[in-house]
Amino acid sequence: MSDQIPPNAAPGKELTPAARRALEEAAARHAADKAQAERIAELGGPKGLEPTRFGDWERKGIAVDF
Repeated sequence: MSDQIPPNAAPGKELTPAARRALEEAAARHAADKAQAERIAELGGPKGLEPTRFGDWERKGIAVDF
């Protein structure tokens, strides 16, 4: 166990091992989300969620199946 205090821990409060692990996991998730958000966006791609998840693309309100 490290002596470093995880981010967002209450100052001066003793952390249980479960609380320390939860804070470290949350910090890792936030770092992964930030890295995902910083990725370069696709040029000329669809706006919003990935359309291939639903098996079709939408252009100007018309769904096009592959």
